[in-house]
Amino acid sequence: EAKLRDTQKEMEVLKSQVQGELEAKLRDTQKEMEVLKSQVQGNKVAFGASISAGGNLGPFNTEITLVYKRVYMNTGSFNPATGIFTAPVRGVYYFSFSGHNISSKSMGLRLMRNGEQMVTVYNHAAGNRHETATNGMTLQLEVGDQVYMRLRENTWIFDNSNDHSTFIGHLLFSL
Repeated sequence: EAKLRDTQKEMEVLKSQVQGELEAKLRDTQKEMEVLKSQVQGNKVAFGASISAGGNLGPFNTEITLVYKRVYMNTGSFNPATGIFTAPVRGVYYFSFSGHNISSKSMGLRLMRNGEQMVTVYNHAAGNRHETATNGMTLQLEVGDQVYMRLRENTWIFDNSNDHSTFIGHLLFSL
């Protein structure tokens, strides 16, 4: 009978140890799942917007950041009130933009990252016809990097309900 009690005590100790180990493994697995979930959600980064203004914007005697009034898609990293995209995860992103103008005045657009020009387009004054210019670039961004469009000083851009002047971006893959 004493041997049976000793065996039962050993079984209780083993049961307690196994239960503790299983609970610890479960907690670790739940933490890993949360990390993976946040990584998957972080990979869902995309926006698409147009100026959609009724007519000409500009010219201004200083460069301005363009604000895009019509948002087609935004997973939350593009701020339509400021026109600024903020990278939520470290990764490789693709951005493209288009600008439309009537060529009686020049149009100059610059794709910016953290205050530095990445790529640009410039339509010179060339009569009185409609012109569109586009460009795009793949960029490696760190968390918090900001990407936005600037209208160069003394130039203008045109848009209407046809949404000629656009800005899009999306995460290709995280790093």
